[in-house]
Formats: sequence, C-alpha cells, structure tokens
Amino acid sequence: MYDLLISGGTVVDPAQGLNDRHDVAIDGGRVRGVAERMDPAQAHHVLDAKGLLVTPGLVDVHVHVYDGVSHYGVDADTYVLPSGVTTAIDAGSAGADTFEGLRRYVIEVSETRLKACLNISTTGMVSPVVGELEDIRLIDPKRAIEVCERHSDVIVGVKARISENLAGNNALPALHRAREAADAVGLPIMIHPNAPVCTLDDILREMKAGDLLTHCYHGLDEGILDDDGRVRASVRDAVNRGVHLDVGHGQGSFSWSVAESAMAQDLVPSTISSDLHAYNFDGPVFDLATTLSKFLHLGLDLPDALRRCTVTPAEILGMQSQIGTLAVGAHADAALFREEIGAHTFEDAHGQSRTGERRLVPVKVVKGGKVIDAVARGWHGHHH
Repeated sequence: MYDLLISGGTVVDPAQGLNDRHDVAIDGGRVRGVAERMDPAQAHHVLDAKGLLVTPGLVDVHVHVYDGVSHYGVDADTYVLPSGVTTAIDAGSAGADTFEGLRRYVIEVSETRLKACLNISTTGMVSPVVGELEDIRLIDPKRAIEVCERHSDVIVGVKARISENLAGNNALPALHRAREAADAVGLPIMIHPNAPVCTLDDILREMKAGDLLTHCYHGLDEGILDDDGRVRASVRDAVNRGVHLDVGHGQGSFSWSVAESAMAQDLVPSTISSDLHAYNFDGPVFDLATTLSKFLHLGLDLPDALRRCTVTPAEILGMQSQIGTLAVGAHADAALFREEIGAHTFEDAHGQSRTGERRLVPVKVVKGGKVIDAVARGWHGHHH
C-alpha cells in the first residue's frame, strides 16, 4: 500500500523527459513509483489530477523569507509553498550578524525546504532606508566565512546587492569581498547588478562558472544589452564559461523589452526565479507560477521553462536526485497546475503589459507526501 497516489495527471518532469499521462505513487515522503497506470486500490489516499499538469515541486532560487526581521521578508509557508514552490533559496536577507535567527526561526521551522545565500553585509537586508553595503565596515569576508562554515548545510552561496542606492561607491569592494568569502568556502556568488557605479563588464570579470547574475533582464543602467540593444560581449563570455543568468523578477528587476530582445538573440536564463518579497506578492510578481507563465509567453515550451525552476536549481544545490524531479527515490514534492488558456495580462516591473495565452494556476501542492491547498495569487478566476 502507498500513502498517496497522484492519479490521472499529465506529468511534466524534464529530469526524466516525461511529458504525458502518468500516475505517481508516494510513500514515506518519497516517490515510490511512476507509471502510466497504477491501481488506486493500492493507495490510502488518491489525489485526482485529471486534466491537470503534475510537475516536480518548483525550486525558486531567489526569494526573501526573513519575515519580521528583513523589511522584504514574507512567510514562506504562506506565500511560497502554496504556489507550488517546495524548495527556495533566501537570497541575502541575512548576513553574518543576523543569520542565526534566519536559521533558527525560519529555516528550521518552515514546511518549505529553505536554503540561503549569505549577504556579504553583516546586517543583511534589514533597513528600508540604509543600504546594507553603504558602510564599508559591514562588508566583512572573515565573518562571512565563519558563518558559512558553521552553517554549511544550509548556506549555498554569498550574495551582494551592488546597486548605487544600496552600496554607494562600495560596489567593487563588496564584489571583491563576496568573491573572497565565497572562494574560501567553495560556494558561488549571487550578484544583484542593477544600476551600480561600476560597469557590468567590471562585475562579470569577477564571476565564474556556477555564479549567479540575478535580475538578468532588469532594464536599468548597466544591463545585459548595449546601447544598440545587442547582448554585450562580456555577457556572452560569462554565459559561455558557466555563469548562470537568473531571472529574479522582483518589484523592479524584470523588463519585457529587455527579455524579448535578449531571447531573440538566444540569450535564455539558466534559472527562472521570482524574487518574491513583501513588496511584490500582490503584483507584479504574485508567485513563481506567474513568472513561469511569462516565459511561456516569451517562447519557451513548458518542459524547457520548467527545467529552469526544477532541474537546474536542483543541480545548483547539488540535490539533483532529491528535488526538482519525480524520479523514484526523490522527495515526494509535487505541484499540480491547471493550464488556463485565454487572454492573460502579464505586467513587468516597469508597468509594461503583454497578453499571453497560457497561464499556470496552482491547484494543489504536495510536500514530502503531504497535500496542501494551493493559493494562486495572481489568478482571479477570470480572463482579462
């Protein structure tokens, strides 16, 4: 007998090359079987997925979940998990001075599986008024290294937000110190590059295989396109040597026109992430499913888009056989979506809209074999 059978859905699992009708059997918090037809009498509970897409639980590499401490923070189990995201990375909400709390009061008590990138600023993203890198005394690689080593099971990278409004003239020192700390512990860096005092070429010079350039389609100064709208040579070089372009949609970091132009030049992101936080869960982000739907509009097919928030993030986390797939033996994390066909209005971070014809609407979430009701924040049940 199995605990749960997800029955009759279209399983889309890029890791296994699946995109057709399959049943998924779950027991003891793990996937135990995937087959075209399985006997519902062999399961204690049956989750009817007829007419729905069944995907691995999504993996969002950029969220902010230090609720109550960082002004960006949202509660992961309220805003992240019910949208179909079963694993997420908090992208720098906490630094060396504030990480212990993120671990104790958020990561260890959330149903959502959470990892974190440590901010190179010791405070992390606490103040809405003072940028965390404005005071050079807070940019401390030694402290970052200590904390990364002590929490090596949950810290997966080092984050620096080097926009001028957050770092002042400290962009390059912060970048160099983030690099120093990350190299010392063998982790990648995640860089938020929007409108810094330095150039994107300067930033990419410091980045290497496995690092993440987030907000890759931001539409502000020093973006991935040159003045003629062509992808910069330094960006091509970075991608060719294995730097990941991460979407990190956010409140101010996704431009339709930049994304369209870049993708027309075959510059596709490695990872599709939401940068979900307190200022954007009511729009324009809503959730990762909405961001994913935008990339269907931009021309990715569903398996290709899905790969960027399942397979690739799982590889970045070194958990490829455990999460981001419904393969036998993996954690029993799944998301059930309804594909709504019609005219859907999708807004970027600059007030520009596009009309897409497909939208993924979360219906149910399975985390470790437990079924959770989904919340589809951006969806109001009607076509605009």
